Amino acid sequence: MAMPLRQSIKVATYLAEQKLRKRDKFPLIVELEPLFACNLKCEGCGKIQHPAGVLKQRMPVAQAVGAVLESGAPMVSIAGGEPLMHPQIDEIVRQLVARRKYVFLCTNAMLLRKKMEKFTPSPYFAFAVHIDGLRERHDESVAKEGVFDEAVAAIKEAKKRGFRVTTNSTFFNTDTPQTIIEVLNFLNDDLKVDEMMISPAYAYEKAPDQEHFLGVEQTRELFKKAFAGGNRRKWRLNHSPLFLDFLEGKVDFPCTAWAIPNYSLFGWQRPCYLMSDGYVPTYRELIEETDWDKYGRGKDPRCANCMAHCGYEPTAVLATMGSLKESLRAMRETVSGNRE
Repeated sequence: MAMPLRQSIKVATYLAEQKLRKRDKFPLIVELEPLFACNLKCEGCGKIQHPAGVLKQRMPVAQAVGAVLESGAPMVSIAGGEPLMHPQIDEIVRQLVARRKYVFLCTNAMLLRKKMEKFTPSPYFAFAVHIDGLRERHDESVAKEGVFDEAVAAIKEAKKRGFRVTTNSTFFNTDTPQTIIEVLNFLNDDLKVDEMMISPAYAYEKAPDQEHFLGVEQTRELFKKAFAGGNRRKWRLNHSPLFLDFLEGKVDFPCTAWAIPNYSLFGWQRPCYLMSDGYVPTYRELIEETDWDKYGRGKDPRCANCMAHCGYEPTAVLATMGSLKESLRAMRETVSGNRE
């Protein structure tokens, strides 16, 4: 996997433990949403469509930490909304890091320079900054000018202070292989972020803009061309090699949304953070009482165009662990930092 060696070893050990315990469903990473409020109104996001009363709510620290511990996942992605708007987000992070959970705080970076002093650099913690393109393209996607420049300034400051910084980029049908290459080259070579995550845009039910999401064949063609010419080998992409193969159509996988469960103000969300078929109060109920077999491409029409990492990255990771060849390939790329 394309992650620091220490983190790779911990995740590999965790997966081996699940196999020894003969567990067929378990979380790799929890998507934690301690609030839905945001300081931007991105057209591809449905979280800010909640009523005003819901947008004012903030999850208590004990509840947020307790949910992660209940699941047992080794990694946590804190999103929202904009998590830096949570008045106790630093305490949530501190308590999770103290328990040696790998924490990624997803942010649009508008508040990052103001809030950065609340956090402490750690190998268990990273800021994950959302960057969807270069200046004009990114600002258009978030519907506000100046956001790209602020995000870049915040990334530079965070790196200067010794923080791990990763990025998350979502690509739409308005993107081309060249626009993907340009932004990933910038993040990789100019900003020198630690790792980058990429995802094809999924037709999020509550998103205001429903016209610019990618279909499966569009996704494969887009990434196949973007990855050509050795780009996969040079970009520090925070994905398993098999998931990158999946994006460009070299392999196909079933969805394993149960491996990246979502916990929000409403509880554990069925089946994933992109689809909402109800909520349950405990992780055990989520796993045991959800009919996972009815979700995924070819099963649920809502899943027809989905190639999102929340459903398919864990499948790729599990396939990697089940193959000596793929395990050695992932290990080689972890150590060398290269891609195939």
